[in-house]
Amino acid sequence: MICLNDYLFSGNTVLKILHQYSNDLRNSAKETRNNIDLAHSNFLIQIIELLEHNDFLTSQSQRIKEFYKFMTREYPFLAFTFKGRIKSLIRAEEKFNGYILEFIYNYYKKNGAFPSEAEIKSKLNFRDLIAYRIVISMPVCHIKKGDDRSEVERKYLYEIANALPEFLEERGFSAEIFKHLDDSGHSDLLKDSVRPYYHDSVATPRSSGYQSLHITFYDNLARCYTEVQLRTKDMDDYAEIGEANHFGYEKSQEERRSKHDQIPSGECVYFDEAYERLVKLQGIDLAKIDVNMFKAINNQLINDGCGLFRGRQILPFEHLSRFQNDLID
Repeated sequence: MICLNDYLFSGNTVLKILHQYSNDLRNSAKETRNNIDLAHSNFLIQIIELLEHNDFLTSQSQRIKEFYKFMTREYPFLAFTFKGRIKSLIRAEEKFNGYILEFIYNYYKKNGAFPSEAEIKSKLNFRDLIAYRIVISMPVCHIKKGDDRSEVERKYLYEIANALPEFLEERGFSAEIFKHLDDSGHSDLLKDSVRPYYHDSVATPRSSGYQSLHITFYDNLARCYTEVQLRTKDMDDYAEIGEANHFGYEKSQEERRSKHDQIPSGECVYFDEAYERLVKLQGIDLAKIDVNMFKAINNQLINDGCGLFRGRQILPFEHLSRFQNDLID
């Protein structure tokens, strides 16, 4: 079985690794008639195209920057940060295989049988390869006596979320309806007109405690999907360095091992391969790999200059932040 780990010790760039891995997956898929591996190869090609033909990202991020300017006018008392990234190679690989694993497991648990190739492929539609994040904070100097800071920040977070879809639609974006729409999971602070577009993990946090508002847009000018995430600083801290952060592999590994115990090896090749790829990735010692422009002392001390592990900044302004009277142009 071909897996990403086999390409991480050659000293090549991430782009070269992507080309080799996707090409080998495609050739293998044709030989074995494995249409899921073929879809996997096509998924990697999407990332390649983002990295090789990224002129449109400047246009896209500049249009999103207009919302940054809007916030500076409407909320001069708020501190906030805009960030943008293309999903890193390891994160993308984990997500692709994780979707396969979760879908097959849930399908089998519900139906007592395995899904078809076509049913699996229908679930492999990724719209968050490009993502922007807006993080807001209310400085202590602007908190009125007796007010709860987190509640004040949450109020403004939803105000900003209410304004975002219409603002970006005027600039060439179309908001996408959230596929698992359930009004019971949304805050009343979201207007009815925008509620169908948001995944509201603020009102209904994930089991990990993760909180964020997510919305997906189709960029009609760049012809691609992009996700926008909105959080308060406390939510962002929890996601990045708290219990919900991406480094917490132990719990997810235990959950996946439990799933594999319920679906023994050999019963579904797609489940087996996705599980093996995930286990290999999550067990890798980043300090031992050799990828150009990447260096790790261990799995916590990492300098990722190439978008292998933590991701790549795509905005023309990195970690753009605003507090009161900062100049923006």
